[in-house]
Amino acid sequence: MDHDQNYMRMAIEMAKATVGQTSPNPSVAAVVVRDNQVVGMGIHVKAGEPHAEVHALKMAGEKADGADIYVTLEPCSHYGQTPPCAQAVIDAGIKRTIIASHDPNPKVSGRGVRMMKTAGIEVKTAVLKEEADELNRSFFHFIQTQHPYVRLKSAISMDGKIATSTGESQWITGEEARLDGHRYRHQSAAILVGINTVMMDNPKLTTRLEGGGKHPVRIVLDTKLRIPISSQLVQDTTALTWIFTGSDITEEQLAPFEEFSHVEIIKLEKRQIEVDAVLRYLGERKITSLLIEGGATIADAFVRAGCVNEVVTYMAPKLIGGKEALTSVAGKGISSLKNVEDFQFVSTERIGEDLKIVSIKKEG
Repeated sequence: MDHDQNYMRMAIEMAKATVGQTSPNPSVAAVVVRDNQVVGMGIHVKAGEPHAEVHALKMAGEKADGADIYVTLEPCSHYGQTPPCAQAVIDAGIKRTIIASHDPNPKVSGRGVRMMKTAGIEVKTAVLKEEADELNRSFFHFIQTQHPYVRLKSAISMDGKIATSTGESQWITGEEARLDGHRYRHQSAAILVGINTVMMDNPKLTTRLEGGGKHPVRIVLDTKLRIPISSQLVQDTTALTWIFTGSDITEEQLAPFEEFSHVEIIKLEKRQIEVDAVLRYLGERKITSLLIEGGATIADAFVRAGCVNEVVTYMAPKLIGGKEALTSVAGKGISSLKNVEDFQFVSTERIGEDLKIVSIKKEG
């Protein structure tokens, strides 16, 4: 690994700590180096707060003049909630900028690089690009499609069952796998289940990690607004709860929810909830990533809509069997193999006694 890769690796490792908490912004880190010494470091902590480059340059101070800066994502070139970072790099007297990922927004991609080159700064791109791109897969997808990145998570037995024939499902996988699942909650902007999961399990859908964690927006697909007022998603104020319904919900049905400020009822235009309408709305609300933890019917709806980008499967060394036992994706399914989307395995690892398999949808 060469000199530039060493410092970029440092920046990437720093950025990993912020995945999920910067939404709807990307996770970014920057390192300023002069005379082969790190003189400034910074990460973007939260949307609306200074970007990573600003923090790193502030730490470096006068030492930034004539230094190199390593940034995991192309410095921004436009005024938003904060000034453009490309201009901050120029003003600091940086001699050389090394970038991992390009800005995925076609309207601004390359502008930051051009600004710096025009100012006489040497720019090197695509250093550890694949690793840096992985940090912001959800953000890149959102910028390019205006829909959230959809991750489907399930816990199954070796024969693909998520519950016994009597509906018992707690717990198929071990504690380590369940804890890993909470890390995905921490990294997601929203988590989604169907009304049947709420009625059966009465979940809280919050993040429970040692030391805390970020809670995603809790989303329920509930066509007829059957969710009980007594449910944890209504009574618990730890996180926001958004409930999607069909168009024929009455004012009388809505009235009991008015006293809960953290609960929002979203009545769609059609009587039945359509996946695309939900994702379009979430995109408009700047939800960049969506974790689906609903049951087999909800999973089926997203699979048939072709909207699943990633699948995280925790497989327990158990055999449940039974024709009536539930599988992770049920419902109608896809009738023709030619219409089935291809995924590719990207990682497998042992977590406790279980196996974790991550797959992403093939593009093109």
